[in-house]
Amino acid sequence: MPSVKFGLFGAGGFGREVMPYVRTSVARTLGVSGTDVEVYFVETAEPARDEVNGYPLISLDRFLRMRGRLFFNVAVGSGRDRETMVLQVGTAAQVLPVHAPQAIFLDNNSIGIGSICCPNSMVTSNVTIGRFFQANIYSYVAHDCCIGDFVTFAPGVRCNGHVHIGDYAYIGTNAILRHGTQERPLRIGARAVVGMGAVVTKDVPEGTTVVGNPAKQMMG
Repeated sequence: MPSVKFGLFGAGGFGREVMPYVRTSVARTLGVSGTDVEVYFVETAEPARDEVNGYPLISLDRFLRMRGRLFFNVAVGSGRDRETMVLQVGTAAQVLPVHAPQAIFLDNNSIGIGSICCPNSMVTSNVTIGRFFQANIYSYVAHDCCIGDFVTFAPGVRCNGHVHIGDYAYIGTNAILRHGTQERPLRIGARAVVGMGAVVTKDVPEGTTVVGNPAKQMMG
């Protein structure tokens, strides 16, 4: 029986996109065979069905009662929701990254625990990233960026060099973050939301939503 049990929180659209390469990623990280890894979708409450796309779907309580080495990650788009689920698990299971084989990482980067990097995502050089970062398909982080905890990149995000992003920020599909400089990086504040297709040329204050080209604060 496989000795490694891995639970992926979130069986929605993003989780279903991530699950096909979970086993390969976990095996590579732990240095074991794929046959030694058993994977599950996990929900915090008792699920209404037994499987999703052929993978078992179980409750958090059942997952934490399993024997063997328990590992997990969280595939939900909201950084706040990810944090809540991480706190529910506590120390009962160990966090592992989930990186698609097609994800690219260059040199001199520091990436915190719990990252999920999807196919054709890229982290270039001299980048610092916090805990539980998500990079969806075709998104990239260029050189000398600094990204906080629980930050989410939707598909196709272009984060150019010298950009600083605060905790819990959400960067929407195909958004472009202008290149900053070492002396004056472009800053996206904590909990900020950058809308789909926005082109960000100026700093975004904490907790605000910006949309458009050039991006402006959404009023209302």
